[in-house]
Amino acid sequence: MKSILLASQNLGKVKEINEIFNDGLFKILSLRGIEDVPDVIEDGKTFEANARKKAKEYYETFLIPVIADDSGLAVEQLLDAPGVYSARYSGENATDEENNKKLLSELSNHPEPHPAKFVCSAVYYDGKRFLVANDYVSGQIIKEPRGTNGFGYDPLFLPDGNSKTSGELTIAEKNQISHRAKAFRKLKELILKETR
Repeated sequence: MKSILLASQNLGKVKEINEIFNDGLFKILSLRGIEDVPDVIEDGKTFEANARKKAKEYYETFLIPVIADDSGLAVEQLLDAPGVYSARYSGENATDEENNKKLLSELSNHPEPHPAKFVCSAVYYDGKRFLVANDYVSGQIIKEPRGTNGFGYDPLFLPDGNSKTSGELTIAEKNQISHRAKAFRKLKELILKETR
């Protein structure tokens, strides 16, 4: 069984990734509960740049293969904002609720629907090579949050072809369609193929 460190302390993300890699071939470790985890400053201009930086810095700290991602929301009417600033859209250490409020406020002058997509860049780094997988899911932003599953903008995001928001989907349902699930499934295949 191959041990890989997931560069995240986000419990929602840890659950999602464990579900994808839960096949007996991988043991996914997370940063949760580790003392003095270094903060990686995500100052890249793209999701991939941030994911690469996290994977490399955590590999150099813990000397174990790392998977990392950077993902976020791109809203067409806001010229793809919040983009790489999704987690800190309304300021450093912003809560999901604060970010969601700012998003709805920014969209209040735009007509519905509000086309958007969740984008994910997932990266594996083992000290020798980077493997990269990107994917997205299209949908729209709705006016009122619905659902308490998921995190971030999930309660406001209605994926195309769904009557439930990402916040109303179960983890299993979300992993069928989500940007992160699609990118990490691709990444898993790359890891299996490239590191045999």
